[in-house]
Amino acid sequence: MFHSPLRYYNPPAMFKRYKVKSGDTVKVISGGSKGKEGKVILVDRKKDRVLVEGANMVKKHVKPGPANPQGGIESSEAGIHISNVMVVDGAGNATRLGRRRGDDGKLVRYSKKTNEELK
Repeated sequence: MFHSPLRYYNPPAMFKRYKVKSGDTVKVISGGSKGKEGKVILVDRKKDRVLVEGANMVKKHVKPGPANPQGGIESSEAGIHISNVMVVDGAGNATRLGRRRGDDGKLVRYSKKTNEELK
């Protein structure tokens, strides 16, 4: 009758490591905003999504309030799945990223297309 508490234990999700960071310039490779480029505003690791500046814009109806007495319709960015964006390197190409040891021994990201380091 008695069940072990370990049977119902839900371990926390592993720390996901993405190659896209906030501040990177990315290109949207699929979806409604395909072809658009912009900076990454936010990376949501729990939902595997990124917010890209100027891409996947949605309209939201806002009620009047103290901060916005007029109310109205506002545009804002919605999340894009992280698999639908690619990082843009210095030459302006959408590229895959790799990681390797730099001259100082620290890990650096590099473009697999042009083989140059990314900042």
